Amino acid sequence: MTAVAPTAAPAPPGLRRRTALLFATAGGLTVANIYFPQPLLDAIAAGLGVSDTAAGLVATAAQAGYALGIALVVPLADTARLRRLTATLLVLTCAGLLVAAAAPGLVTLTVATVALSTTTVLPQVLMPTAASLAGPAHGGRAVGLIGIGITLGSTLSRTLSGTVAALSGDWRTAYLVAAALTGALALLVPRALPERAPGGAARLPYRRLIGSLPGLVRAHPGLRLSAFLGATVFGAFSAFWATLAFHLAGPPFSLGTAGAGLFGLLSLPAALLSYPAGRIADRRGPRYVNLLALGCCAVAFAGLGLYGDSLPVLVLGTNLLVYGGACSQIANQVRIFRLSGEIRARLNTLFMLASFCGGALGSLGGAALHARYGWTGLVLGCLGVLALAGAGLARTRHPD
Repeated sequence: MTAVAPTAAPAPPGLRRRTALLFATAGGLTVANIYFPQPLLDAIAAGLGVSDTAAGLVATAAQAGYALGIALVVPLADTARLRRLTATLLVLTCAGLLVAAAAPGLVTLTVATVALSTTTVLPQVLMPTAASLAGPAHGGRAVGLIGIGITLGSTLSRTLSGTVAALSGDWRTAYLVAAALTGALALLVPRALPERAPGGAARLPYRRLIGSLPGLVRAHPGLRLSAFLGATVFGAFSAFWATLAFHLAGPPFSLGTAGAGLFGLLSLPAALLSYPAGRIADRRGPRYVNLLALGCCAVAFAGLGLYGDSLPVLVLGTNLLVYGGACSQIANQVRIFRLSGEIRARLNTLFMLASFCGGALGSLGGAALHARYGWTGLVLGCLGVLALAGAGLARTRHPD
């Protein structure tokens, strides 16, 4: 449920160290609210007297709510008062967590999950704000630092929520702890933000703000490139994670879901090592980091295809994929944040929606490939998607 930002990471120029670390920690804590219920689903099913399949609606509701928040809430960061916006989001998220903790049945829990997931989009508000504060020459370092916080939050939240539930004997305790942490952020984060986004747009009616999104896609080739790369790379990444448990369940591993969760922890070193990608993108451009990311992912899948029955190769391949996926996202966001400061939050909205859709399609496609053609078919399909990403990067000559 929680994550601590890496204290050794230097703050990007233009951001005070304390502020940069607060943003990274806040990103990790809030994104954790999307993922920490996943290990609790069995306990939720037992506690509410529903089937495992029905309890799975909670995880689906979290993803749906988060996508809704990215589409409808994040664009407000371009024009709204940031302090008021973030305080409102955090208070609403805290309230949703408290309602979920007290939910008498699955319907209440599912509705509360959709609501709190819609408002827990603070990381996608902080990311463009931090890039603006850091300035164009150092935006990559800001993106990289907050990205580590988000990665730690999404990964460690599953382990920590399961531990809290096991120690307390009640899944509701995990929601109460998450509410307390989110409430603490409401007292700290708004004070660290400027009143409005640096270089932000003049106030726009909400309908015009949302209505401007399609035009931004047409107007900015850099956005189209980042969105395409985000969708394809995250699609391949999601296909791998969606089928890893099935692969581990069979011979020679017989590990199943618990083993897949362990792989998430084993890949933390790669996530931490991705931090310099932002600095590299500042110096050499996002395209260079995109090439590095695609190379790492391609090598990973090639190794997984040839030696997929080797546990050490699986661990190494997973780390390469996590490293490549993190570097890809950093490079893509650095590219879009170099565009006009007035539209950074809306650019991030469009990029994240493209990545989210790519991930959803990747999960579905990966599961279908694995069911029909096995592990080899899954790996070949992912390599094909990465080839499309490479072709798109080579064809697009947009200067970084």
